[in-house]
Amino acid sequence: MPNQRFLDTAKRWMNKEAPAKRVQPATPISQSSPLINNASYSFLEGDFGRQVLEEYNQIASKDYQGASALNVLSFDDNVVKGSNPFAFVLLNKILTQQKMRIVTPADLERCLEKGELDLKGTYGDSGLVLRSENNPNEYLAKNLALQLSGRGYGVGDNPVMIQLAGLDLRYDSSSPHDLSFQLTGSSQFIYAPQLEHKNNQKKFNNADENGLPVFDSGGNRTLYTRDGGLRRLYRSRDLDLDAWDDDLADSDSYGRVVVCAEGTSRKK
Repeated sequence: MPNQRFLDTAKRWMNKEAPAKRVQPATPISQSSPLINNASYSFLEGDFGRQVLEEYNQIASKDYQGASALNVLSFDDNVVKGSNPFAFVLLNKILTQQKMRIVTPADLERCLEKGELDLKGTYGDSGLVLRSENNPNEYLAKNLALQLSGRGYGVGDNPVMIQLAGLDLRYDSSSPHDLSFQLTGSSQFIYAPQLEHKNNQKKFNNADENGLPVFDSGGNRTLYTRDGGLRRLYRSRDLDLDAWDDDLADSDSYGRVVVCAEGTSRKK
């Protein structure tokens, strides 16, 4: 990712002027974990990956009535392939039982820094970006905004980045995907002004402790972002950062699950 459909759409919109927005300080809502120095990273692969996927498919069928948005992962070439936010939240519930988790945006930047995995040519989800209670994904946007409001936090001035690690997933027949996201006591979310539409196609090389771009006109990575509703946050196949895509269920074989084990190394 981004696929050709996305790139074509991006070209049509990249020159449109973003609407004026009220400026709000980048005050953390819930402080995101800093980059972790002693973590190890690996793809979900081998016998362990196969076993996790088998458990995932059983839970998806039993607890989520086989929701199609979860039927997106496969095991091929000895690795689990595919990626979307729904699938990754469910995977994380399984991995935490093994004292592992899916990576956060900050983890992905640390993994790139360390050169621990070759991520080029793959993509992977790590978060959601909530900008308003409107479309795209209005039902899920309103649902998350209500949950944040219940914790005393508003939505609308700055985008809110919500890490997938720490979210829960519930079956919801009223949702267009039969699924909805649930905040938990472990959820991490921050105001993320870097993800405003005015920063679309800005360049960067590095990221801050939350995994968000530190803009640099000479950078060789690109941020793609837009206004409105609820969108996914993922690392693209060119190592760019995408906060544009509104298709939360989309997945393809370039997707990879990157697993974080803090302070341990799992033998392959």
